[in-house]
Amino acid sequence: MNFGQLITAMVTPFDHQGEIDFQATAQLIEHLISHGSDGLVVAGTTGESPTLSIEEKVSLFQFAVTTVAGRIPVIAGTGSNNTRSSISLTQQAEQAGVDGIMLVTPYYNKPSQEGMFQHFQAIAQSTHLPIMLYNIPGRSVVNLLPETVIRLSQINNIVSIKEASGDLDAASEIIEHTSEAFSVYSGDDSLTLPMLSIGGTGVVSVSAHIIGKEMQDMITNYKTGNVKTAASIHRRLLPTMHAMFAAPNPSPVKAALHIIGVPTGGVRLPMISLTDRETLTLRKSLPNLQSEAVTN
Repeated sequence: MNFGQLITAMVTPFDHQGEIDFQATAQLIEHLISHGSDGLVVAGTTGESPTLSIEEKVSLFQFAVTTVAGRIPVIAGTGSNNTRSSISLTQQAEQAGVDGIMLVTPYYNKPSQEGMFQHFQAIAQSTHLPIMLYNIPGRSVVNLLPETVIRLSQINNIVSIKEASGDLDAASEIIEHTSEAFSVYSGDDSLTLPMLSIGGTGVVSVSAHIIGKEMQDMITNYKTGNVKTAASIHRRLLPTMHAMFAAPNPSPVKAALHIIGVPTGGVRLPMISLTDRETLTLRKSLPNLQSEAVTN
């Protein structure tokens, strides 16, 4: 499965009552497709998956599949720390017509490497869809080690990983000891170019909501041999990438989307929106966006 080189971990738009805003979701999807996204992750952690009900997630999967209409892959976030629940949601996502599945490492209950292997294996055996693993020890506490990833890569439909440990040595080991068909994506926007340099495929990005075209340009320049140009773009984009994580994700990116005229509403508790001071700081951090700002 070719998921593309720039995948956006899509936020979930909410209305003033905190319910999913499907009209805004349609507008966001069009914005992302027209601004460089090769694929979308729907109802992942950036999409505030812990606050979404199963019914809401399935509705989002169905809506995204219909709206995208085959133009780019739709990847459903169905991972959790409950194997049975993940299997059920994965099967519902497959029925909704998504193109792939993203499975985050089980959080809070701290399974062993063997426990994680059996968790992912059981989910993979429940679906025909291609699966992208998601390793993010900073949030889930557990770290999916390279040897476990390599072992999991031998399961036919486990085809990729979003590696967000920040450990390029671990990513290198995975790339070195998996087949060429197995893709490794950066889970950290600011490590996109370093990940490419060791053989990574691309990035699953939050910043692509705002600078998708520029990130796509950076990746393409690197892959076509224009390394100096890619490095220059990387350096220029770093302040924006860092600004997207100045407060817990996805509050900054939702605020930035509002600034550029793509409103996606607020966030659900326990997340909170940026304060006025934080929003002002964000605006100052994104001077290239000020000309696009919309006054409401």
